[in-house]
Amino acid sequence: MELVHYFRLYAKETFGRRVKKIPVALPFTCPNIDGTKGRGGCIYCYKGSRPEHLSPWEPLKEQIRKGIENAKERYGEKIGFLIYFQSYTNTYGDVEYLKSLYDTALEFEGVVGIDVGTRPDCAPNEVLELLASYKEKGLEVWVEFGLQSANFETLKRINRKHGVSDLIDAVLRAKRFDLKVCVHTIVGLPGEAREDFIETAKLIASLPVDGIKIHPIYVMRNTALHRLYERGEFRTLSLEEYASYAADMLEIVPWSVVVHRLTAEAKPPALVSPEYCTYERKLEVIRRIEEELKKRKSRQGAKCPFSRNVEGTVGDLKELVEEPR
Repeated sequence: MELVHYFRLYAKETFGRRVKKIPVALPFTCPNIDGTKGRGGCIYCYKGSRPEHLSPWEPLKEQIRKGIENAKERYGEKIGFLIYFQSYTNTYGDVEYLKSLYDTALEFEGVVGIDVGTRPDCAPNEVLELLASYKEKGLEVWVEFGLQSANFETLKRINRKHGVSDLIDAVLRAKRFDLKVCVHTIVGLPGEAREDFIETAKLIASLPVDGIKIHPIYVMRNTALHRLYERGEFRTLSLEEYASYAADMLEIVPWSVVVHRLTAEAKPPALVSPEYCTYERKLEVIRRIEEELKKRKSRQGAKCPFSRNVEGTVGDLKELVEEPR
């Protein structure tokens, strides 16, 4: 029995094959960086969460071509692709400019959809309408909203410059355009405790959300969070703590919600802490979370307090295997 409704399971259910996300980086900015709302970005922001191997100055077509070639080398020719506009705020621009970027995904064989990361306060209806137009072209369209926490005091503390209400509004409007919605959350933000993580999970469980990303807070060098860490005003979570909190959240999130991410990866020496947020330890982190769920004889959605959790009923858990996958 599967413990978590991973994106790989969803892709197999939906497309009948493995689908690999191809991340791309573009020279976008953010209203929290360019002065529209603030300067400096969120306290943890490091190059807009851009993967180290990507450059926003490399032509988009070349980034996609390389990503597809690498994925085929690793997973075979039958794989499908989701072009993932990842770094910074990928809806923060003129609609015609955005269209020219999103259109590029249509030029590559095997692309089944696009996945656009953004902020909930940067999703005007005209951009949502543009994204919805790609459904008519045969693509699946995901829009990812960064929430991080359902605690407004936390959002102020980390310098997000938007509120929880922005997220609720963005989700409801995106669903009116029949878009797939994924929400980003971070566990272990400064000043937060278990009840905050639980409340964030409950908010997502109460909304018509299709996907979730959960990962621990990690400290990157030369960020505002790094300065807090160096002064001893903040600590990161141990792997045991994070696995427990992530399991708490997963138990609340309905089985119908697709889990796109359960950890974060960065590279030393830019990564300061925790040491398990690396590419090499990704599977270890996921395994620890699954072990925690198995120990509880639980799974995703087991404690969802809301009625939408139809498929997530736990029932008899005797089918749990000895070793989590």
